[in-house]
Amino acid sequence: MYQGHFGLERAPFKITPDTSLFFEGSQRGAALDALMYAISSGEGITKVVGEVGSGKTMLCRMLEVRLVGEVDVVYIANPSLSPDNILHVIAHELGLDVDSNSNKLDVMQKIQTYLLKKHADNRQVVLFVEEAQSMPIETLEEIRLLSNLETEQSKLLQMVLFGQPELDDKLAQAEIRQLKERITHSFYLEPFPPSDTLEYLNFRLRNVGYRGPDVFNQKTANAIEKYSGGLTRRINILADKALMASFSEGGHEVTVKHVKAGAIDSDFAKKHDWKQWLVAAAIITGLGIAVWLGMIIGKSDGKLIATEKNAEHAVKMVPEAAADRVSTNTKVVDSTLEKRLMATDQWLSVAPDMHYSIQLFVTRVIDAAGVEEFLGALPEMLDFERIYIYETMIDGVEMYSVLYGDFSSRQESREMLRRLPAELQESQPFLRRVSALRKDLVRN
Repeated sequence: MYQGHFGLERAPFKITPDTSLFFEGSQRGAALDALMYAISSGEGITKVVGEVGSGKTMLCRMLEVRLVGEVDVVYIANPSLSPDNILHVIAHELGLDVDSNSNKLDVMQKIQTYLLKKHADNRQVVLFVEEAQSMPIETLEEIRLLSNLETEQSKLLQMVLFGQPELDDKLAQAEIRQLKERITHSFYLEPFPPSDTLEYLNFRLRNVGYRGPDVFNQKTANAIEKYSGGLTRRINILADKALMASFSEGGHEVTVKHVKAGAIDSDFAKKHDWKQWLVAAAIITGLGIAVWLGMIIGKSDGKLIATEKNAEHAVKMVPEAAADRVSTNTKVVDSTLEKRLMATDQWLSVAPDMHYSIQLFVTRVIDAAGVEEFLGALPEMLDFERIYIYETMIDGVEMYSVLYGDFSSRQESREMLRRLPAELQESQPFLRRVSALRKDLVRN
C-alpha cells in the first residue's frame, strides 16, 4: 500500500526470509562466513543459537544460497520427529529407496553407502536441523550417530543445528553429553543494538529502490530497538507498520509516534489501554475506524483469523451485520471442510511417493473452527482446490494437518514455500514428502 508513496520496488520488511536483503552488519556477515568455514572444514557438528526472530532461518537460507553447486543440503524442519522416523526422513530427503518396513540398520547402511559415493565424487552433504531445541533427546541422539560415519580423513556428513537458547539447556543434560562433545563450532546471534538497527532499516529501504532522504533516524531506530528487543522479525514488523502510519498521514519520515503506534498494534508495548490500541490501529490503516472494523472480519494485522481467539475477538468488535457475515461463512465452510478431507483422502491414494506438499500448520481437531475460518478467508494467491487436510495423531491428540499443493520436485515446492504470504509464514510451514504424509494418516 505504501510502496508507491515511498518509491519502493517491493516490500522492504517482509518477515519471510529474503536472501537478496541479507544484512551483513551486526555480525551477521561474520557469522555466515564462519559457518561457511565450519562446513568446509569438514569436522564435527556446528550449532547456531538465537532467540525467536533473531535471524536463524535467514542464515540457513543464506547458507543454502552460498553453498549451491558445492554441497548437497538435507533440510529437517520438523522438530517432532521420533527417533524411529528421523533416519527414514533423512533417507527420503536424500532420495533413497526406503519404506516404513525398512529397519534402522538397513536405512543407516543405505545412508552410509550414499554418503561414501558422494565423498568419492568430491561432494559434501550437509544436514540442516531447524528448531533443534524442540527435538526429543532420543531423536538428537539418532542424529549424533550419523556423525560417526566417516572416512580416515573426514566426516561423511556435516551437521548444523539451529535452535533457540533452550537448545543449550537440553545439551547440558548428562544423557546427551556425547552430542555436545561433537560440537566443534558454536555461534550465538545477538539482538541488534540501536546503531545497527538504524543501519539495518536504511539498508533494507535502499535495497528495494528508495532514493530519498533517510526515512528512519536514530530516534526512531532507538524506539524500534526498544520495542523489538533488537530481534529482526520484530524490527521488520514494527518498521512495516511505522511506514504505514507515516504513509497514512501523507508524510515521508517515520516518527517515534508512528513506531509507538506500531508497537501497541503489535502488542509489543507492555502497557496500554484499549483506547490507545484502537487509536493505534486507526493510525496504521489510515483509513478510519469504520473501515478498520470492516477489515478485521477477514484479517487482523495482516493475519488470517484462523483461531478461536481471533474469531471471537472479531465478532465482538464488528457491527451486527458484520458479525452475521462471520456466522454465515462458518456455516458454509463446515461442509467445505468435509469436502477437503475427502479430496485429500483421494489425493493421497494416488499421489506419487516422491512428490512434495507444504504443511501450512497443524491444529487440534476440536479447534476445527479455526480451519473453517481459514478456508473461508484464503489468501488470494492460494488455489482452494490445492488445499489438503487430513487427520493425524500427535502424542495421543487428534490433529488436523493442513497442506498446500502437490509438487513433483523439491525445487518447485521450495519456490512456492518462499512465496507464501507473511501471515502463513508465521506458522513456519515446511516441506513434506507424500510418502511421509501417508505414514501419519489416520483413517477412520
